[in-house]
Amino acid sequence: MHFIEVILPLSLSKTFTYSVTEAEYSYIKKGFRVAVPFGKNKIYTALVIDIHQNAPTLYEAKEIHQILDEFPIVNEIQIKHWLWIASYYMCAIGDVYRGAMPSALLLESETIISQKTESFVDEAQLSDDEFLIFEALQHQSSLKIQDIVAILGKKNVLPVIQKLIQKNILFLEEEMSEVYKPKLIRYVRLHQKFNSDEGLGQLLDTLKNANKQKEIVLSYFQLTATEKHKPISVKMLLEASGATSTVIKTLVDKEIFEEYHIQTDRVNFDENQKEKNLILSKAQQTAFDQIISSFETKEVTLLHGVTSSGKTEIYIKLIESYLKEGKQILYLLPEIALTTQLVSRLTAYFGNKVAVFHSKYSNNERVEVWNQLLQNSEKAQIVIGARSALFLPFNNLGLIIVDEEHEQTFKQQDPAPRYHARDASIVLANSYKAKVVLGSATPSIETYYNAESEKYGLVEISERFGNVMMPEIELVDLKDKYFRKKMTGHFSDVLIENITEALSLGEQIILFQNRRGFSPIVECMTCGHVPQCQQCDVSLTYHKHKNQLRCHYCGYSMANPTNCHNCSSVDLTTKGFGTEQIQQELIQLFPNSKIGRMDQDTTRGKFGFERIIDSFKNREIDILVGTQMLAKGLDFDNVSLVGIMNADNMLYHPDFRAFERSFQMMTQVSGRAGRSEKRGKVIIQTYNPDHNTIQQVTNNDYVGMYKEQLYERQIYKYPPYFRLIKLTLKHRDFEKLKEGSMWLFQVMHQNLGVPVLGPEEPPIGRIRNEYIRTIMIKIPQQSSIGLAKKNVQKILNSFETVVQYRAIKVVVNVDFY
Repeated sequence: MHFIEVILPLSLSKTFTYSVTEAEYSYIKKGFRVAVPFGKNKIYTALVIDIHQNAPTLYEAKEIHQILDEFPIVNEIQIKHWLWIASYYMCAIGDVYRGAMPSALLLESETIISQKTESFVDEAQLSDDEFLIFEALQHQSSLKIQDIVAILGKKNVLPVIQKLIQKNILFLEEEMSEVYKPKLIRYVRLHQKFNSDEGLGQLLDTLKNANKQKEIVLSYFQLTATEKHKPISVKMLLEASGATSTVIKTLVDKEIFEEYHIQTDRVNFDENQKEKNLILSKAQQTAFDQIISSFETKEVTLLHGVTSSGKTEIYIKLIESYLKEGKQILYLLPEIALTTQLVSRLTAYFGNKVAVFHSKYSNNERVEVWNQLLQNSEKAQIVIGARSALFLPFNNLGLIIVDEEHEQTFKQQDPAPRYHARDASIVLANSYKAKVVLGSATPSIETYYNAESEKYGLVEISERFGNVMMPEIELVDLKDKYFRKKMTGHFSDVLIENITEALSLGEQIILFQNRRGFSPIVECMTCGHVPQCQQCDVSLTYHKHKNQLRCHYCGYSMANPTNCHNCSSVDLTTKGFGTEQIQQELIQLFPNSKIGRMDQDTTRGKFGFERIIDSFKNREIDILVGTQMLAKGLDFDNVSLVGIMNADNMLYHPDFRAFERSFQMMTQVSGRAGRSEKRGKVIIQTYNPDHNTIQQVTNNDYVGMYKEQLYERQIYKYPPYFRLIKLTLKHRDFEKLKEGSMWLFQVMHQNLGVPVLGPEEPPIGRIRNEYIRTIMIKIPQQSSIGLAKKNVQKILNSFETVVQYRAIKVVVNVDFY
């Protein structure tokens, strides 16, 4: 008896045992993918994590369908790391597997419908729909569900198929479809018979009356001369000759050209590489040396350098030193927008050694990066990516750089696994005996606490690159400006003056407002009614460009009402403001300037970020309005002014991190100003200029903010002194949810022996028609988090066995940030 242990790409915590033949047993290795039957008639791509001879006790092992790989596509370190993520973040191993693999490598079965050959069919007994399907199967051997939907012109086709199966006319089978297709480029070469001098004479004779064909052949000869015997692609030939592909097809048919294909990578950075010799400034060199010496004793080092201190150059030098040792480097970024700029900077030094991996890349491009790493290719020695790049199959990882490590986007929120890329990368580095650099101008309080307590190394740079001065920060009191009637829309006179001055000098401006759309509330002035989302407890945001109201939680939208739905009054007004409204006001204030906007609405599509960032860098946009996408790590040398439209809406969030996040966000946005010779200026508009956090931003006082927040965290039992586990309970029935969450809270409160808070209704108590309750568990740093999690899991398992609460969904979020 021979068995394999597999993980399925489903939200299941268990692994499953399947039986294999002796020949398969000796062939299969850990990390192979196999197609396995699961459930009644589904087939999934499972991952082999163990090979053994122990039969399962609770069920009879099914046989596998087929082996999908010739060599392992996941290595043992990855499997170990995925199991750690599943156990630490309390999620199903199937979720980790599904989240980690590019979906093109997770084949899904597609239902195929075929006709039974031996059965007799009485066509008169068939209904119209049944006959249409039967007739289609006379012309082709099998159909997919989508084909039948198209034939019948309706979505609900399953009852019709079911009847045909009952009449013994059809049968179903599951077919696996391979999704990844390599990219093939068409090339042409001259047919062998024309390679001699005689042949050439014969060729010119053949083409003497076909001028277009003759032109293409002459272009081909010119290209072979200039390209020095490189293969000539059809695309190159068409561009050089200006002909159409029909003429080339004719030449292939006449056997003058031969057509052939070469497999190529979809992403190629060869042409970007420019030999550059990087020379660090004195402060950068000191920091570089300190990082290297810190690595002798510490696995992780925090690089705390003010904005524009040139951290990227230090990373490039570190990458160089690890490349010399033949190691791989992983460079993690919090935001896809940042990869755009960084890729062009790194490929200038390292060319095609750089690979990029994030969700804006197509499925096939991601599979290519995966394969390059598996083959230890020259092409993917440096991987730049968002958090999902952690899951790639490295085999010789030497260094992980986590840039802007404080960013909350490193924490995955939905769906599971809800891991934190910074923390998971430190565990991953440990498996490879690699080193980690965490870089930030505003480190998270936990990281700085770890550096202060000497768990991590700490390297600090306190001056900007090229001794450029830190920007001058000016506070504008909005209360006072509104009182003195010195506001135009949402712009104070001070901000307008500074924008006018910057524009007259040909400089660029960034304006920050962390809310997209035109306005978050539309209100009736007669009865006070505000349009709400039908499925969530939240007001609808007005988007002027599309003239519609949208819910930013579930995507529900409706046309902008012309009168109140409650009292039919036409006196409607908007309250609050987003990036779209700022853009509209700027167009009226500065009609001759080019104004751009960068938020989730304008950066959809694969090259959304590139388009905006490039046009701003090339100075085609004078003023760029944006949300927090603009706040991080971007480098524009001509920006002299940054305006924060309203600093207060970040400060007053019901969140223990609100002040820390506000400080980080404002400092990061301010850091975009004056990055070359001229000193930049930042204008912060606020109703509360004396607020501690705003004063700390003005004085660039990170340590002051850190000490104040640390003091409060200790009193109120928050990280870094306590670990947090947040449980979110969801159900459509309000009363059942209330009862179930109370039951769970009481059991935890009695059995855990650590502070448990809740069950609490969050600020938005219903999303997508599901009511929400949250429970917060606080685990002291000195007690065992592993033991506490085991106890929490036991209680959750017993909660699932209570019949009336079984339908309540429970989402576990460990290290909730």
